[in-house]
Amino acid sequence: MHEYPVTVRIVEIASETAENNNGRVRRIDLVVGEDSGFIGDSIQMYFDVIAEGTPCEGATLHIEGVKPMLRCEACGKLFERKRFSFQCPFCGGDGGPTEIGKEFYVKSVELEVEE
Repeated sequence: MHEYPVTVRIVEIASETAENNNGRVRRIDLVVGEDSGFIGDSIQMYFDVIAEGTPCEGATLHIEGVKPMLRCEACGKLFERKRFSFQCPFCGGDGGPTEIGKEFYVKSVELEVEE
């Protein structure tokens, strides 16, 4: 349910961008990490409803998912955690958490500008 206010803000940001450039939004690229706390499918569902009547109506929302990564404490390499394991697939060391996979931001807004 917390995706609703976030989606409202995404539409506001993109709409403001379109209005400032005398255009309409054609595409929004959004980055959503799997550990961000947000669900891409819910954002997509809300987007289609919230965008109605705004410069975002009819725009495509492209969501780029980011898988969480661990960093090996022994060799320093990044790796995707396997279920029930924190073991590094490169050296067998223990992996620790990183910020990778917690991302959530509007990457770009593509406009159709009226001349």
